[in-house]
Amino acid sequence: MVRVVVAGGSLGGLTAALWLRDAGCDVDVCERSRTPLQGQGAGIVLNPATVRWFVERTGSGLAGIGLPTPRVRYLGADGGVTAELPHTYRVTSYDTLYRNLLTAFGRECYHLGEEVASVPDGCDLLVWADGIRSTGRARLVPGAERRYAGYYAWRGTVSPATLSRPTAAVLDDAITYCVLPHGHFLAYPIPTTAAPVLNWLWYRNVAAGAELAVLLTDRTGVRREVSVPPGAVADGPLAGLRAGAAALPPPAAEAILATAEPFLQPVFDIEVPRMAFGGECLIGDAAFVARPHAAAGSAKAAEDGYRLGVAMRACGGDVAAALARWEPPQLALGRAVLARTRAAGERSQFSGTWRAGDPLPYGLHAVGDSMMPVT
Repeated sequence: MVRVVVAGGSLGGLTAALWLRDAGCDVDVCERSRTPLQGQGAGIVLNPATVRWFVERTGSGLAGIGLPTPRVRYLGADGGVTAELPHTYRVTSYDTLYRNLLTAFGRECYHLGEEVASVPDGCDLLVWADGIRSTGRARLVPGAERRYAGYYAWRGTVSPATLSRPTAAVLDDAITYCVLPHGHFLAYPIPTTAAPVLNWLWYRNVAAGAELAVLLTDRTGVRREVSVPPGAVADGPLAGLRAGAAALPPPAAEAILATAEPFLQPVFDIEVPRMAFGGECLIGDAAFVARPHAAAGSAKAAEDGYRLGVAMRACGGDVAAALARWEPPQLALGRAVLARTRAAGERSQFSGTWRAGDPLPYGLHAVGDSMMPVT
């Protein structure tokens, strides 16, 4: 039996582990965190690739995984609705999806507090699924550096019960956008173990340099690399967020001001020329980090894992043959997603060519393929 070690126990690593186990491999997942992952992100727009394992392998399908949102709603400067488009996107939270994937894989071969630095003894295939700060990428493709896109996102979640009735009504049943000069705000409801909460993001431009450094320096004085998590944002940036919210449409401003612990993430690109290296491979954000505008980050990771399982099964467990079969289409997909998200970022943040009422750029293989039947 082929022995596989997956380095990284987040969404992409768990999905790959499930598909590889289904392909007949003996799979262990090593997660460097000592505790189960929580709050690694807030909201996720689902794609058929993200939930394929549940649809094909369980009788419950999408039950308990996400919420349907029947429309995209655009707000004007006064908070009124300027455009509304019907659609069939489903949304979820990181914690909900992670919990379902971990339950499906089980705890027996899921090892917390174990960081992988190189190929373990007896491992036939090492799958690097260790995200934007990938140890595998740093070792295998040392020239693949993060490239800052020139803007960042404030993020947060808030209970609709803390909002006024008019604000809750306009934000709680749709994916809601506000197109702004050199930026945009969006919000949508996501499930939790208790009641749904409102997930929001506000994208703002800031050049690399002193101002960005201030934003990324947490309240203890530590300079963060890829995000400043909830509870760690320094008082100065928080005050700037709350003051700046006054310029937003009233529902967006109210959601921001009602959020107890906003956090922030600079937007980066990463791309690699290769994904397969002997008995090792890079998947998900360990390979390509695309801007979030296509809502395809978790879908890309899931697709990499699914296609790897398909290739292993088709090649009868021959790792070299499977990776040779798997790599070219996944490289092409990563490059295509990255190109589309760069174009979407240019429209929304710099050129001002994204208009209220335009279709959303969500999709993995093509715009629109994230839509799923609402059941």
